[in-house]
Parts: sequence; structure tokens; C-alpha cells
Amino acid sequence: MSAQETDTRTITLVDLPLVARLSGQGTVLDSERGLTGDARGPHSVLLSSLLFRSNNIHTIVARSDKQQVVGQFRVPPDDPNAHIIYIAPRLEGDVDNTVWLHILDAMAKEAGKHRAQALVAEVEETSQLFETMRNAGFAVYMRQQIWRRHPDAPRPPYEKVVLHEVEDLYSPGLWALFGAITPSMVQQIAAPPSDMTLLAYYKNQQVEGFIALSEGKQGIYMIPYLHQDLYYEATDIIESAIDYAERAAKVPVYVCIRRYQNWLEPILHDSHFRLWIQQAVMVKHIAAGVRQARFSPVRTEKREAVPAPVGPPGHLCQCEDDLRSENS
Repeated sequence: MSAQETDTRTITLVDLPLVARLSGQGTVLDSERGLTGDARGPHSVLLSSLLFRSNNIHTIVARSDKQQVVGQFRVPPDDPNAHIIYIAPRLEGDVDNTVWLHILDAMAKEAGKHRAQALVAEVEETSQLFETMRNAGFAVYMRQQIWRRHPDAPRPPYEKVVLHEVEDLYSPGLWALFGAITPSMVQQIAAPPSDMTLLAYYKNQQVEGFIALSEGKQGIYMIPYLHQDLYYEATDIIESAIDYAERAAKVPVYVCIRRYQNWLEPILHDSHFRLWIQQAVMVKHIAAGVRQARFSPVRTEKREAVPAPVGPPGHLCQCEDDLRSENS
């Protein structure tokens, strides 16, 4: 289907019935928003952003023949990355994915207008959307696991430690630690969103770790940034960060572990967390002046021919070469 047959535009209040109809059928691509708030249903971010305008949240609608798709992304203040929140409806079965390709392209263009350097999404690799995003120009930059602990689950024994709330990632000591534990090729993507709370752990007057934390009515979401030397203190730090959240006894706690910090997995398991979901963090870099893209339906049998740009941690050097050649 040609680009001329697809209408893609910023959403308006006229589209509210469409959004209401699709809001429970979508795919959440922003784990922080999806797990702490309600990204779907009648009280979703998707609907509230139409009723209460936000400079940071942007919504696009695409129509092609009988297909209608809504996509939403956010650009946090002082953040170089835009993050896709939601695409509805889900891409399932033997469906022409052309309109999904167009809305992904439109979101990248719109994010570029708001000075975003990249568009990011957290996607299950087993989903059909994962393959569609590859064909829309997204590349896998890293993989992550989300671990979940129900509020009724027991907590492990731990010693409460003092955590200091800091202003941002560029606070003294934090950026140096972040650079030391995060592979250079993913640092722009792996940095916590600027609207998350940062809790720093000091040892011998130096930052040895920090936790990025977000809390909402549906859950608590955390990303630990801990040096491996803190193996025996990690439980104390993570549990103390959970105590910082007001709703810790009422809602599930989710911990996001990137592959390069997988040494934390047995620690979480011993703390009664259980593996909940595995995701690929996909990125599309945004360049100014990109011409209108033209898409054709992708045949299922050809999908396996698309190369995966990221491999296991032991292949980081090769991955960096692959990404450089792909982006050149």
C-alpha cells in the first residue's frame, strides 16, 4: 500500500471515540509508564493526554483503508530520547503491517521536531511488533528483564541503609559511576529518564551505586545501577530503596535488570522476585530532513533474514561495530 493512501496526523479531540475504542487493545512499549500507571483503559495516559494537554506527550493517528492505529510517545524534559508509550491496536496474526510502519515513521519525525535524538521502545522479542519495528528502522541496543514481586510476598532479611536523593544523573559521582558500569555504546539509551527519582548510595564518601525509582498507583518501578563490588550489599540497597516508596506494601514492585547487570538476577530471586518479562530495547536514531518513507507489506517468511545487531554480553565489541556500520 502506498504512502499516499495512508493518512497520518497529530490526534485531536475528534479522534476521542477512536482512542476510547482502541485503548484496551494496545501494546505498552514504556515499562515505567505501563507498570506504575494505567497505560490502557478509560483512565489511560492515552485518553488523559487528549483531555489535559501535555507538552511532553504526543499522540499520532494513522488511517489506511479500514485500518486505524494510534501511537503515543513522550519526550521527558532535558532528555535526548523520546520514548514510545503505546501503540494500539496490537499487531497480531496475518495482518498487513503497513499502517503500523507509517505510524512508527510519523512518531520518529514528530519526535525529531521536539529535538529528540532517538526514539526508544521496550518490546517483547516474541511479538509481531518486534519484527515490524526492525523493518521500520529500529535496532536492538540492549536486552533487559523485568522482575516482579507481589506485595503479599515475603521480604528478605536486610539492613536498612541510608540513600540520598540526588538532583540528576550529572550530580557529583553519579555520572562517573554510570560510565564505569554501563557499556559506552548504550549509555545514551541506558540512562534513566529524567523524571525518575535517583537515590544514591555512598560508601567511603564516594557514590558506589544508585537506584532510579518511579512510583504510581499500579506499581513501583526501579532500575538499579550498582557496581558489582556491592554484591553482598545489593539486597540492602534495593530493599532500602523500596522503603522509600510510599506504596511499597500495597502494589507490586518491578525491577528492571539490563543484561550487563545480570549478576543481580540471583539476588532478586533470593529476595522473592520472579522473572516477569523479557524485552529488547529498540532504538531508531532521528536525523533531520528525512524524506517521507514508503513501505510495503513484509512477508512473514523473510523476517528471519533481518540481522540482529546485538548479541550476548561477550560480543559487545562486535555489536558496536555492527551498530556503527548500520548507522553510517
